[in-house]
Amino acid sequence: MLNKRADKLELLRIAEAVALEKSIDKELIINSMESGIAKAAKSKFGSENEIKVVIDRENGDIGIFRKLILAENPENINLEISLEQAIKINNENKNKQVGDEILQPLPSFDFGRIAAQTAKQVINTNVREAERERQYNDFIDKKDTILSGIVKRLEFGNVIVDLGKTEAIIQKNEMIPRENIKAGDRIKAYCYDVRRESRGQQIFLSRAHPKFMEKLFIQEVPEIYDGLIEIKSSARDPGSRAKICVKAVDTSLDPVGACVGMRGSRVQAVVNELQGEKIDIVNWSEDPAIVVSNALSPAEVQRVNVDNESKKLDVILSEENLSKAIGRRGQNVRLATKLMNYEINIMTDQEDSERRQIEFKEKTENFVKNLELDETLGQLLVAEGFSSIDDIKDSSPEALTKIEGIEEETAIALIERSKEFYQKDQEEISNKIKELGLENELINHKGLTPGMLVTLGEQKILKLHDFADLASDELTGGYDIVKGERIKIKGYLEDFALSKNEADELIMSARNKIYKDWVMRYGKQKNKINTFRNCKKIY
Repeated sequence: MLNKRADKLELLRIAEAVALEKSIDKELIINSMESGIAKAAKSKFGSENEIKVVIDRENGDIGIFRKLILAENPENINLEISLEQAIKINNENKNKQVGDEILQPLPSFDFGRIAAQTAKQVINTNVREAERERQYNDFIDKKDTILSGIVKRLEFGNVIVDLGKTEAIIQKNEMIPRENIKAGDRIKAYCYDVRRESRGQQIFLSRAHPKFMEKLFIQEVPEIYDGLIEIKSSARDPGSRAKICVKAVDTSLDPVGACVGMRGSRVQAVVNELQGEKIDIVNWSEDPAIVVSNALSPAEVQRVNVDNESKKLDVILSEENLSKAIGRRGQNVRLATKLMNYEINIMTDQEDSERRQIEFKEKTENFVKNLELDETLGQLLVAEGFSSIDDIKDSSPEALTKIEGIEEETAIALIERSKEFYQKDQEEISNKIKELGLENELINHKGLTPGMLVTLGEQKILKLHDFADLASDELTGGYDIVKGERIKIKGYLEDFALSKNEADELIMSARNKIYKDWVMRYGKQKNKINTFRNCKKIY
């Protein structure tokens, strides 16, 4: 018999020992034992019975009961019981109402090999699940922190780290390039994700993440830890170079000096942990022009044109500073772009002058040609800040008459011509879109103007699917380094002053729509196939 074969207190001792070893609640272990014994009892007394097992927390006595529901006219004796029978079981049941639960004691029994194995399996499963949940709860709080552990092994370039009670993984792409790591080494890494999975929690670490550098600075610089200095942003080219932007909350502090430390001791500690990665510490400012000038150091910037709306910066500098600003393989300007989250265009003073002349000429020719103006008047409008016919169309006669040489009659005529041109242009664009054969899905895509649609159609981008396959750089344009030379790449929609973020949003919304349509179309088809297969199995 179960209670006679073993010491009754042995179960409680086992539960306490397992709870201590696995760092989980003792009550959960006992509940698991109750579930395991209940499942074993079902094989003894019949699976149709609802079995309940109660282990006394004080003396270890095991009570096995069959759960029955009180009914006026019981139909199933395995599930229901009459009041008369319930009173025979226990006189206290006389106060029970119809629908209440009645516990019928069952005799103790000898565990067979199969029953014992079943109980053991249930207990082990529940314990493992509880251990996983405990580990997940322990480490979810450690997300966004630096963890330290011992390198256990290397698998296909990935590093498995022993954190004590569990393991974590540093994927190959999250390692610092050319870093020599061996089994048994103590290693630090940034915990960027903790996922709950069927086989247990998965802890993902990184040594290449920009946040890893930020957390190291928090550890090394007391002013950052105390909140006197704030880290605004950071960017890394792991193993090579990094930039970090800092701001002094306390204006009496020098944030760059505090991060560098006495004789560079603080920043050197971070550099050593990052395997010799060079770190540029940039002083933050409200003015993006000042920040970009600091970020592109050691290059000396002459002037910066800021476009906050489209988040673009035109940085103008001398020819001798051009290579310094760009950096090796464009590294310096690339890190500055990530640091500021601005699109940075590097150009010489001569290139800027040529660009301005070209833009001035193009805008003037647009006014002269489409509004039938003389060149002098066209140049005057451009000089006063009117860059497109839309600007004139949306302007008022009062605003135009403020320009020297433009009378009220001329101003009204300019606005009328602009409106006529706009109407005619819109009709031509609509006809052009039809001729090019653009699909309605692309035409109706939110964010694309008629002018953009024409440009896309001329580039044979006729479907929403074609548009979704594009990269943001293909829309906005940019620069690339080819054989050491910086080459301008023309974007399809560059003339429409589209920012990189706007381009990303347009492309991602197109991809989301295509994916949704694909799921709707092929998901139903897949369900039909699965239903057909299930029917074949039945028949």
